[in-house]
Amino acid sequence: MVENNRKQHVELSMSQIMSLLSHYVDKGRGGWYATDVKHKINEENMDKLIPEELEKKIEASGIIAVLVIDDAGKAVKLARTLLDSGISAMELTLRTKAAIDALKLITAEVPEMTAGAGTVLTTAQVAEVKAAGADFAVAPGLNPRVMNAAVTAAIPFAPGICIPSEIECAVEAGARVLKFFHAEGMGGLKYLKGINSPYGFLGLRYIPLGGLSIDNMRGYLEAPEVIALGGSWIAPANLINSGDWGAIARNADAAVKIMREVRG
Repeated sequence: MVENNRKQHVELSMSQIMSLLSHYVDKGRGGWYATDVKHKINEENMDKLIPEELEKKIEASGIIAVLVIDDAGKAVKLARTLLDSGISAMELTLRTKAAIDALKLITAEVPEMTAGAGTVLTTAQVAEVKAAGADFAVAPGLNPRVMNAAVTAAIPFAPGICIPSEIECAVEAGARVLKFFHAEGMGGLKYLKGINSPYGFLGLRYIPLGGLSIDNMRGYLEAPEVIALGGSWIAPANLINSGDWGAIARNADAAVKIMREVRG
């Protein structure tokens, strides 16, 4: 049904979208569910996608280095460079052929790094990153099938959101840590605070990514809604490809300095 609608380019209302999503109900595997017509929030279920211990690690790091790696041979040196500067969490995006091999090397040789996989778009990729030893996975958007696959595979997962209806879908699926993308493109911290205000009582936490830099990161880190921020400027692909570990270390040092000024 979903495929047919996509092919026909049908424009769906929100009620129709929710009706379609109801086909993903899977109580037995802890995935999408509907307790009644009001879709009540199951507080216990909210702890399923990101365990508390991992949540604490992500918050302690404060910064998640977002990486695009073209050469898996540079992965271990990159991870150690970031760790030496105080960044203990990374999101290794699945945008290159080298990504999975790089992830395997980091999880095997740098276990102290909290190594996540990013741009996880399909159920097959969920299985790949689980097999590679990823500590968590994130996506730029919200895909019910991918979230259910993450629950089934028992891999911590943070879906991407940028509007209230996506927050509600993610909450019902068991998410309480969410990726806010594209952060600056959507209106930045002011927008995030606005869309989160109806859900403040749930204690949701966000990982903003997109348009963040050394110049605007402080405000995000000061916000209680933000568990950690995603930083793609710390180790951009050109610096990784050239092996400029000194420049990466300087970027990381500057970011960590601000993070510690804000959070201690």
